[in-house]
Amino acid sequence: MPRPGQVKSSGVERFSDRIALGVLTRAFPPELIDEVVAECGRVEQRNRLLPARVVMYFVLAMCLFFGQGYEEVARLLVQGLEREGRWVKAWRVPTTGAIGRARLRLGPEPLRVLFDRVCRPVAVPRTPGAWYGRWRLVAVDGTVFDVPDTAANAEFFGRPGSSRGQGRSAYPQVRVAALAECGTHAVFAAEAGPLSVHETALARRIFPALTGDMLVLADRGFCGLDLWRAAKAGGADLLWRVRSVIVLPVLAALEDGSYLSQIVATRDKHRRADPEQVRVIEYTLGPGGADGDVYRLITTILDPADAPAGELAALYAQRWEIENTLDEIKNHQGSPGIVLRSQHPRGVEQEIFAFLLVHHALRDLMHHAAIHAGHDPDRISFTRTLRIVRRHVTGQAALSPLPPDPHTQTESA
Repeated sequence: MPRPGQVKSSGVERFSDRIALGVLTRAFPPELIDEVVAECGRVEQRNRLLPARVVMYFVLAMCLFFGQGYEEVARLLVQGLEREGRWVKAWRVPTTGAIGRARLRLGPEPLRVLFDRVCRPVAVPRTPGAWYGRWRLVAVDGTVFDVPDTAANAEFFGRPGSSRGQGRSAYPQVRVAALAECGTHAVFAAEAGPLSVHETALARRIFPALTGDMLVLADRGFCGLDLWRAAKAGGADLLWRVRSVIVLPVLAALEDGSYLSQIVATRDKHRRADPEQVRVIEYTLGPGGADGDVYRLITTILDPADAPAGELAALYAQRWEIENTLDEIKNHQGSPGIVLRSQHPRGVEQEIFAFLLVHHALRDLMHHAAIHAGHDPDRISFTRTLRIVRRHVTGQAALSPLPPDPHTQTESA
């Protein structure tokens, strides 16, 4: 059996061979980048050292090679082309200031549009671990990123309170809510905002991405009748954990140990005039009794014949896959204790979506490799994949920073 990061231990094709095609242009072809740039009105009126297409790829590369300086990322992108003589004219590496100005001209909108165009669930019916019956397993969660301590970032995003009671935190923070496919870790919807905006408010903005073939998992932070109804509005089924203080009257006991109940808005908890019917599953993890952790799940799947209580209780553990997904983005694609590099709020938003786009490209590549080899995508190491991709992108950069010379050669895609 091949080790994580490989498709075959021997034979024609290895996982590293697939990655060597160039993950950035594989996932985001130049033609698509150009369409997005034009749609967002970022087409240049004059020749620039950093045209919009190159800046788009640079921002993506910046989130693939996190921790490298601006000028070093630019060198990494073009050094392979320089060796191979892929364009005629000399191209000097832009200064940090020039790259910063180019990022401001580009703004976050093209990255958002590209995310909406490309980032979708990637599991197919034969993807192991991605489905429960007819349902595609997805999860919703939120996280925060530290951002540079500039006046603009502090004013727009705000700071958390210090956990040690010593005033405000050292860094402002941006809050992000995301939907991810549990079986592949592919993030297919996301929203970012100031720290003062609760993750449930951000989640409400991404719930339109949910479809009728999905089963959505969420933890106790996602509660409330309005949020529940917003999540299931597109036909998705839900399996959410709720707090023990929520009143869930037993309306009908079911043969699998679950029971039918109702949830109501907090403001209506006494009259219960506008209830929503749910099925409740209660179970204990740990040694049992008072020492065990009691879990209470509510679901839109009301018939035990469609999903027995024991199976749903076991299935809820899949919610942790989105925790692992966010850890991949922040601590592996980024670095432990990550602080984003953008000095302005629009740059922060641009950087967040670039991180998500690169992560989706990596996870989509891993999924294709796993399916090709007949493996579960979880068997492929994200960290090893990231290392291989970084190694090959520098040697096989797939764009020219200057327009091609029509009298000599065509631009490489």
